[in-house]
Amino acid sequence: MDLVPALQEPLKKVLGPATAKVMAEHLGLHTVGDLLHHYPRRYEERGQLTHLADLPMDEHVTVVAQVADARLHTFASSKAPRGKGQRLEVTITDGSGRLQLVFFGNGVHKPHKELLPGTRAMFAGKVSVFNRRLQLAHPAYELLRGDTEGEETVESWAGALIPLYPATAKLESWKLAKAIQTVLPSAQEAVDPLPESLREGRGLVSLPEALLKIHRPHTKADIEDARARLKWDEAFVLQIALARRRHAESQLPAVPRKPGPDGLLTAFDDRLPFTLTDGQQKVSREIFDDLATDHPMHRLLQGEVGSGKTLVALRAMLAVVDSGGQAVMLAPTEVLAQQHHRSVVEMMGELAEGGMLGGAEHATKVVLLTGSMGAAARRHALLDLATGEAGIVIGTHALIEDKVQFHDLGLVVVDEQHRFGVEQRDALRGKGKQPPHLLVMTATPIPRTVAMTVFGDLETSVLDQLPAGRSPIASHVVPAADKPHFLARAWERVREEVSNGHQAYVVCPRIGDEGDDPKKGAKQSKQPPEGDADKRPPLAVLDVAEQLAKGPLQGLKVEVLHGRMQPDDKDAVMRRFAAGETDVLVATTVIEVGVNVPNATAMVIMDADRFGVSQLHQLRGRVGRGSAPGLCLLVSEMPEASAARQRLNAVASTRDGFELSRIDLEQRREGDVLGQAQSGARTSLRVLAVIEDEEIIAEARQEAAAVVAADPELTGLPGLRTALEALLDEEREQYLEKG
Repeated sequence: MDLVPALQEPLKKVLGPATAKVMAEHLGLHTVGDLLHHYPRRYEERGQLTHLADLPMDEHVTVVAQVADARLHTFASSKAPRGKGQRLEVTITDGSGRLQLVFFGNGVHKPHKELLPGTRAMFAGKVSVFNRRLQLAHPAYELLRGDTEGEETVESWAGALIPLYPATAKLESWKLAKAIQTVLPSAQEAVDPLPESLREGRGLVSLPEALLKIHRPHTKADIEDARARLKWDEAFVLQIALARRRHAESQLPAVPRKPGPDGLLTAFDDRLPFTLTDGQQKVSREIFDDLATDHPMHRLLQGEVGSGKTLVALRAMLAVVDSGGQAVMLAPTEVLAQQHHRSVVEMMGELAEGGMLGGAEHATKVVLLTGSMGAAARRHALLDLATGEAGIVIGTHALIEDKVQFHDLGLVVVDEQHRFGVEQRDALRGKGKQPPHLLVMTATPIPRTVAMTVFGDLETSVLDQLPAGRSPIASHVVPAADKPHFLARAWERVREEVSNGHQAYVVCPRIGDEGDDPKKGAKQSKQPPEGDADKRPPLAVLDVAEQLAKGPLQGLKVEVLHGRMQPDDKDAVMRRFAAGETDVLVATTVIEVGVNVPNATAMVIMDADRFGVSQLHQLRGRVGRGSAPGLCLLVSEMPEASAARQRLNAVASTRDGFELSRIDLEQRREGDVLGQAQSGARTSLRVLAVIEDEEIIAEARQEAAAVVAADPELTGLPGLRTALEALLDEEREQYLEKG
């Protein structure tokens, strides 16, 4: 499709191979179009200067400032023993603060001639500290001359606003600006992806105008116009991609699954020792309505930790078994698959004993299938799946292997979606005679707009009510460095819980068998370094367990659990803990999802600052699952004023997972949330902010649904089709699908 040849022009043709190589390697920019969509991070006003007072340490910065004074010093050094070494010190100011620039050796001559007091320039370099003062060593700089001389500079900084671009050490902001000036005329040829009616209805400027205004604004209003338009592009093209996916899914055929009037589901409901919460009933109705249609359900079930998602999912599975189909539940780990299997069998009682003596009338078989099963047990399980003897199957990725055949697969339940790619979803789907219904569960609360952006191809149900009998959890931050006696008190609290007949978890960021290389362990920590506490490697399960058993928890039964143990050993440890034989379980985050031990009432999270907000919330949900109140202690050595401590205070102050997920999102780059940071690729969202632009995303979703319903192939919107193809190159395709 030869719609935008000017924008598809490779940069090496336009800018030369050397510059193009740096842009491709460091910024992922390959074509003229890529470069035009590399927007300024912020703008400097000619008359106003950056705040030198608040420069970030160790970051590459670009500042616009005036030279206050410049002094050349000579000194003796090993290379210049006769005092011939030269150092140029230049002080620049912007009215808010001063900053020292230093140049050494032969590099002093040019700046000595050019950086005279009173000169204004842009300086770029990495901020460091020398003699307790901030400085830039050997910064690159670009003089800002008056209007009369140096026309090229004036031309490239046209207007009162100087764009500052996300740059790298190899490519300063102004070099990017010059490159963009070179390709800016091509913006006229940009084909507009937005339907004209939408653009005019919302008063948005055209795409060529938006590109011109974002790179060369004359006023702040220009920037606002451009950003408003470009946000719509991003939101709309993304929502079109998701709407087309939903549309394609809705065209697939599926077998409607309706439970019989007096079947397995009714028998199960009659057995329940409690009534379902209003939330569980409402969500169940939504699911049953979907299951009864002749195209596949695609539903995301978000539930607060402990809101009873598993019960809702199990009722959906039973409804499918009632209608003659099979249901499968996929868990991300073996520990979790085994746990789900145990709890489902417990909840169903004799209804899970299909084909056995003593099994109830409507009973079915519940089969576990994992990678570490013995050959005989595995053969047996596979046979039950193929004959349809097993109505409910629970397992890990092992369920997706070619050998696994189902008699009549009707429903796939995926637990913790963010650990499953769509390839696996599709592989499972292929195992049904017709596409099975799909229910995706997550205990990580996702703000509405993120759900619309990341899980936009799924309908969403939310369980935000805790079942009766759940106990409150008190959470406190334990500042181990400022107040060591608080940590001692934390271990006393653990002993008190155990003496009252309860159990406790202690969670650490790493395992501790990485040998003598602390770097390996340090890599596992989630949060960026902040201060001294980060100079040591994160605390490890094996070390902490040993210290506790010999020290503050001496005499208690302490065991360890981590991901590198053999599956049988892990299972044995979990069984002992669940049976109450172990007092304290020292573990990594393997206990984060799904582990259910109602008697565990206390949790101590070591180096809590190394975990993300949502992860801490997940972990905390493992306690207070019975009738006794829960206690969660977040231990950190971070100073009180640090961002890490503020994060922990936020977790301690609220139990609302949706509120926390919002805080989490505001504190992290949005690319992380959209699954891009993990792959190191650029996020496709450059100006759209998922939290701030909630309304735009919601409106774009509605508009996109209408456009796709009227014209699924987008035949009347060639510009939109082109934009979609650009968004859905391989990397984006994966990002949309992994969710």
